[in-house]
Amino acid sequence: MKNTMTIDGYRAVIQFDPEIEMFRGEFVGLNGGADFYAADIEGLKREGATSLRVFLEMCAEGGIEPTKAFSGKFNVRVPPELHADLVVAATAEGKSLNQWVVEALGREAHI
Repeated sequence: MKNTMTIDGYRAVIQFDPEIEMFRGEFVGLNGGADFYAADIEGLKREGATSLRVFLEMCAEGGIEPTKAFSGKFNVRVPPELHADLVVAATAEGKSLNQWVVEALGREAHI
C-alpha cells in the first residue's frame, strides 16, 4: 500500500510536509489522534513507535478502547448509470453486487 507504514500492528498514513521538510505520519483507525514527524524512514519508525506507545498508555490509563469499531457497513452513492453497469459486471461474474464491490475494494486497498 502506498504512503502507509505499519508499526506494532497499527497502520499510519505518511505524507511529506514541504513547509517543514519532514515526513508526517498519522495513525488511522484510532479513537483519537496519534501523529509523528521525522526526516527519514528510520526516524519515522522510531517516532511512530513512541507516539503509539504514549497513545496506548493514555488509553489504558483512561480505560479507553484505543481502536475505533467499524460496523462493516457504509453507504456509497454512485450515478444511476454506473449502478446499472456495476450490476451487469457483477452478474456477468456470477456474483452479487455486494460481493463484487467487496472484492474490487479489496484489490484497490491491496489487501
